[in-house]
Amino acid sequence: MPGWGDLWHTEFLGNELAEWTVALVIFLITFTVLPLVKRFIARQRRRLPPTTAGYFWLDLAASWVTHTHPLFIWGLAVWLASRDLAFPPRTERWLSVVLIVVFWMQVAIWVMTGVRHAIDLRRQRSTGPDTLLKSSMEVILFATGILVWGMAILFALDSLGVQIQPLLAGLGIGGIALALAVQTVLADLLASLSIALDKPFGLGDFLTVDDVQGSVEHIGVKSTRLRSISGEQIIISNGDLLKARVRNFGRLRERRALFVLDVHYETPVAALAAVPRAVREIVEGTPETRFDRCHLLRCTDKALQFEVVYFVLRPEFSVYADAQQSINLRILERFRALEVRFVATVPTPLRFERQPPQAAADGGGQQRLI
Repeated sequence: MPGWGDLWHTEFLGNELAEWTVALVIFLITFTVLPLVKRFIARQRRRLPPTTAGYFWLDLAASWVTHTHPLFIWGLAVWLASRDLAFPPRTERWLSVVLIVVFWMQVAIWVMTGVRHAIDLRRQRSTGPDTLLKSSMEVILFATGILVWGMAILFALDSLGVQIQPLLAGLGIGGIALALAVQTVLADLLASLSIALDKPFGLGDFLTVDDVQGSVEHIGVKSTRLRSISGEQIIISNGDLLKARVRNFGRLRERRALFVLDVHYETPVAALAAVPRAVREIVEGTPETRFDRCHLLRCTDKALQFEVVYFVLRPEFSVYADAQQSINLRILERFRALEVRFVATVPTPLRFERQPPQAAADGGGQQRLI
């Protein structure tokens, strides 16, 4: 009757039973311990305060561990367990192919994790909500993903013994043909990268693009979507967007307002001389405004024109509208007290000529009292 020694040396599929047992123990230990370590590091990462010295590198290392794919852990366990085992050439070849593919897949995941970690760190260090970074993240990750996964595939093929030089040459020729075929799409893609890097606008910014106005709702790889004042969605390709003249009111810090007062020629000179001082007092007495100037600049064939310029210290249009309304009412009241007459072709109440509604979003706010 064979003893335990003979049983351990019994061959099974080209290897002794003792070798299979050791390989199984190594596989089980690796496949059990590594997931436990992964979960432990993930819990410690959530507890790690951001003020810890070397926080970036500690958090990055922990992020790499927590983003380790289960297939990679399985492949590592199989590789450690199979190092001392002998397999048929075909089986060993397929095992090597699987392990190499899994390894380079995990490398690509780690690289993309590092990119996302750097973007998140940049967002955390910003003093306010970084809408520019948020809007460009999708484009940055898309372009980086194409580059990283393409390089991972090439390195995997090279590790498998495939000659990648002819493949690269073929890809170069094919890439030129493909670029000519889809040059419009590539132009939009490059334009999206330019928007992501240059950051001329971000989500929520109000833009005027030629004759189109709207708030930025989405910045994609091919197009940017605006929500217009009237509610409809406007889609503009990124290539066309960069070619147009874009006015970004989302970065408006203060609003400049200009309006003209048409005064009658029969107004006494003393009253005309009092107009700039009166307008100055009215503007300076209006909240959220800063007076700039008021001058009698033009003497037309119909009226004496006073040009008034002031600044609204907040960019919201509603603040400008409230300030302009208050200024208009007080000017009417003060001018009646000063006996300053406006120009009117017929004896009707005062009329206000305003710019079209689309001008509400610009920084001028021009109007004319007649």
